[in-house]
Amino acid sequence: MASISSHRLIAADMHRVPKPFRAFAVRSDEPRHAFDAREPYGRVHIVQTTFFDAGSLAGLVAQGYARVNIEAFSDIDYATTTLEDLAAAAPSVVDLVGKIAAALQVTGVLGDDLSAYRSSVATRIDYLASCGAGFHNDVSRHWSGCLFWLLALDVSDVEFVMPHAGVRLALAPGDLVVFDQTMAHGLCRPDDNGEAVATSFEGSNRHQLFLTGEILLTDAHWAALGAPWLPVEEHERRGALDLMVAEFDERSGVIKRLRALRDCMKRSTCHIDESAD
Repeated sequence: MASISSHRLIAADMHRVPKPFRAFAVRSDEPRHAFDAREPYGRVHIVQTTFFDAGSLAGLVAQGYARVNIEAFSDIDYATTTLEDLAAAAPSVVDLVGKIAAALQVTGVLGDDLSAYRSSVATRIDYLASCGAGFHNDVSRHWSGCLFWLLALDVSDVEFVMPHAGVRLALAPGDLVVFDQTMAHGLCRPDDNGEAVATSFEGSNRHQLFLTGEILLTDAHWAALGAPWLPVEEHERRGALDLMVAEFDERSGVIKRLRALRDCMKRSTCHIDESAD
């Protein structure tokens, strides 16, 4: 725990749901949950880590930017990496996977067993680079059953924003954020009052770089977090808007074409991705 200086839990459950809807929910196109949906996870975790020295941070930043291509506002690019690559870029950080796992364990989203977090981190770590980020969500394939984590490597004068959850979070290098990516999210300048403004990401400090990964949760984990998978009919009864088919204004996060979404949470509109596990 010496590599963790603080953990903040931010409420993200006072949802700003546009009428005529009364709640948010997300469906899945995986066969096992094709006729189910869950509520979004109503928390954001931020863990302030301290395991990067200046040299290690610089090494990771150089390696990450060399593997991505980002030019215009809201460009987002991923680059796969390996544990050997990360160790070469940050040789003074012993057992980076273990350190990230210990930081994630503080959140409790997978329970108390450190090995579960270690296995999750070791499965896949990517570089993620951006030039700001307009509002979007990530719900395809298995992602509706995941939480995402972002470990900030190179960020300056930028906020992580979830407009429908009232979350505006200033980021600094070393910050580890865990969130439900089915909710709209983006990267904004603090002076733009929670909007993603293209012209604000011109000039210096345009780019951001993170390490990122997925935390795949079981049905029992979701139930323990207060967001169990339930039949779509239950969410239809609650007046839920399906985040799987929502489209967001890139600048403000406003949900578009609400009338077209009114009958989205029905069994007859469920889609099964036969290629999914």
